[in-house]
Amino acid sequence: MKLAILDRDGTLNLPGDGYITSPDEWIAQPGALEAVARLNHAGWHVVLACNQPGLGRGLFDVKVLNAIHAKMYRQLAAVGGRIDAVFFCPHAPQETCRCRLPQPELLAQICERYGVDAAQVLVVGSSMALLQAGAALGVRRLHLVQQLAQQVGAASAAAQGMGALANPVDGAPEPLPEVQKHASLGALVEHLLQAETAAEAVPLPAHPAQA
Repeated sequence: MKLAILDRDGTLNLPGDGYITSPDEWIAQPGALEAVARLNHAGWHVVLACNQPGLGRGLFDVKVLNAIHAKMYRQLAAVGGRIDAVFFCPHAPQETCRCRLPQPELLAQICERYGVDAAQVLVVGSSMALLQAGAALGVRRLHLVQQLAQQVGAASAAAQGMGALANPVDGAPEPLPEVQKHASLGALVEHLLQAETAAEAVPLPAHPAQA
């Protein structure tokens, strides 16, 4: 199974000034839903992983969150796209939980649900917390998109596509291995599908002639 794990705010939709607390505030990033549809058509399953601390803070409830995602699903369906599931941490930052990104538990649950090895998963987003969670779990294909990519690009390791950020879990700097940066989800999908097409076009080696 080809499985892509995406974050939501800043990758699929405009991040806004704060929490997305109603369906009206959920506005898709230009081209993002079409990019998901292209992934689907190329055989990729797509799921979301994100923190939803607004639930824990009482800013909205699960009914509202479901309405937000219902709007997202409708707009995806209109362009031929699909997200299989949304995995989220509902806790406020001060609560003690294991599922809040950048801890890897949420991604571990996704890999277990779909029966895939973390090393084979694609993790994509504008959330550094998501990428840190992926790195902690052993994900090898980490892709940074949107505005945050420009911020990380200013780091000294930008030439290698590397980034470093203080780990919110223990305060120690944690380098992220082989993070590839893209201007948008659409740009990433274009790059990925071109690479897949090129790989499929490589001819298999001929069998040596029988003596």
